[in-house]
Amino acid sequence: MANPQTRNQSFSKLSPCSYPCVATCHHGLHTPVARRFYINESPVQMTAGIEPNQEYKDPWVLVTSQPTILCSSWQQQPLSISKPRYLEQLENYLRKELLLLDLSTDSAQELRLQPYREIFEFFIEDFKTYKPLLSSIKNAYEVMLAHQREKIRSLEPLKAKIVTVNEDCSERVLAMRAEERHEISVLKKEKMNLLKLIDKKNEEKISLQCEVAKLRKSLAEEYLRYLTERDARKILIGDLNELRYQREDMSLAQSPGVWGEDPVKLTLALKMTRQDLTRTQMELNTMKANFGDVVPRRDFEMQEKTNMELQEQLESLRGDYEEVRKEHEMLLQLHMSTLKERDQFYNELQEIQRTSTPRPDWTKCESVIAGGQERWLVLAEGKNSDQLVDVLLEEIGMGLLREKDFFPGLGFGDSIPPFLRFDGPVKNKKPSKKEVVNLLKDAWKERVAEEQKESFPDFFFNFLERRFGVNEAMAWAYTIFENIKLFRSSEIMSQFYAVLMGKTLESVYINQKDTLFHLLKELINADTQNEGSITMEQFSTVLKTTFPLKKEEQIMELMEAAGWGPDSSNTDMLNYRSLFTEDEEGQSEPFVQKLWEQYNSEKEAYLEELKQELNMEPLEEVTLLKMRGTLMNIDPTMDRQTLSAYLSQAYQIPAIDVPLDDEERQGIISVTLETALDRLKMADTKRVGPREPEQAS
Repeated sequence: MANPQTRNQSFSKLSPCSYPCVATCHHGLHTPVARRFYINESPVQMTAGIEPNQEYKDPWVLVTSQPTILCSSWQQQPLSISKPRYLEQLENYLRKELLLLDLSTDSAQELRLQPYREIFEFFIEDFKTYKPLLSSIKNAYEVMLAHQREKIRSLEPLKAKIVTVNEDCSERVLAMRAEERHEISVLKKEKMNLLKLIDKKNEEKISLQCEVAKLRKSLAEEYLRYLTERDARKILIGDLNELRYQREDMSLAQSPGVWGEDPVKLTLALKMTRQDLTRTQMELNTMKANFGDVVPRRDFEMQEKTNMELQEQLESLRGDYEEVRKEHEMLLQLHMSTLKERDQFYNELQEIQRTSTPRPDWTKCESVIAGGQERWLVLAEGKNSDQLVDVLLEEIGMGLLREKDFFPGLGFGDSIPPFLRFDGPVKNKKPSKKEVVNLLKDAWKERVAEEQKESFPDFFFNFLERRFGVNEAMAWAYTIFENIKLFRSSEIMSQFYAVLMGKTLESVYINQKDTLFHLLKELINADTQNEGSITMEQFSTVLKTTFPLKKEEQIMELMEAAGWGPDSSNTDMLNYRSLFTEDEEGQSEPFVQKLWEQYNSEKEAYLEELKQELNMEPLEEVTLLKMRGTLMNIDPTMDRQTLSAYLSQAYQIPAIDVPLDDEERQGIISVTLETALDRLKMADTKRVGPREPEQAS
């Protein structure tokens, strides 16, 4: 290995640069390093950390670009500079020297690297002469960067167009999927109807086969009886003919001149006649013995017919007797239970009369309620004592609510709804009941038209921010919340409060409005004259068509709520548009209220039937498999989509993840019966089709 002296002597090989034009600066002078050194050595492949046999990549870049260096000889000419030859020779020499380094000790390395450090200090000092070259490279890169940015900006509209086309395609795909789902549901219903028709035809076929077999058996018996009767008739006719022939022979024998006067012949004829008479007498006795108890066929058939009629009457009377006996027993039980209830009610009446207070005089409220007697009569119309107490509490609460100028903030706890999280006093806006109702109607309209569905509490607060601004939204949120919490008798307020607090899903309100819209549309279609009125008979027909699952009693309740009375006739005209109007406080007509009451009662009856069918304790776990089977039992015509929606609501899993075809997973997923029924009560749960009778199924 070379020592420091050898390396220092190697510097004596450096000679002045013989290439003055390669590294000429902008002053036309040679660089100091170029004037000092010229290395005439062979190149050596060497970099720090790279073996000699590895490929060495030169970092020098051949620069060719439009900017020029400010030089008297190169002005207005493109720059094309290669690596200076003296720099290549210097690099090769340094690589060769680095190969000879022994990196075993740090002190030796420091000592050996000292000459190269001095050489590179000269390079660093005079590297400023390459500033024009670096500037031209920088300008070239900046031009290229600007070109790339301009190209990106030109492609932005294409990107937006691609996004729009993607959204359109997504909407088309969703529409096609919805249409396919609808077609699938229709085909499934048609399949179920065809299967039922096939079962019915099979039953008819079996019944006809049984009847044919029975008739064949009866025909064979009748044919055998006819053969027997025919043979008997033939025998009887032969016997009668023989007797007739014998009688004729006897008459001939007794007539004069037939046998002459020969006594022998006469004796022989008498003997033969006596034998025939004896034989005939024996046959006659035999026939009397055999057929003495036989009656004529006509009499037998008449008696048989009479017997069948009497038998049918007897069976009918027995059935009537059993029904009367059961009704008698039921009446006895009902009589006993009525006696017990009478005694219980009598005791309760005695206890109430002893402990209860007198019935309140509601007319005293006329002087307290704002509006006097007229307004109180309007508020109290058709309400019982419990409802009158609610009305009175609302009126009192409304007065207290108007006296408040500020509401206390509820803080930022997790139990506080997001739209009420505020610390400090909140101003009471004191709106009228009509203003609150109109605001809730606008909120529902915007919610229905919303595409990106967010949570209802977040939507409510964002709606207030859009309507009144960010600064006033919290005050309006507290004000509206206190109003809808107070006015429970108002339908729109109570429904909005239930949805806002998560007690009811918003789909219940939306589906109710869709039902009313569909009913109004059907009534308009029935009004062929477009006069705004139809007959009560047409109204009844539309109700039965729109609500096929409602009983006759429910249809009559709706007609009575619409104005049908005992003195009404089917030809009376009805202004159907007035049934769907609302007053200024959002209160609907009795017809719409009755529809809502029937909806709630039908939902409760449906869930009670589901509970009875499951036959489980409220805190007992019910699996998804059992719930699915029970729903199909009580509602056989339920389609797959509705079944997935009900199971998704009861078990709080996405509808698309409900494993309808995986019974193993259905047996694993479970929840308490009470929780499942409460969740179904929150949703729009109702019967899809009629429950088929057990015999037909």
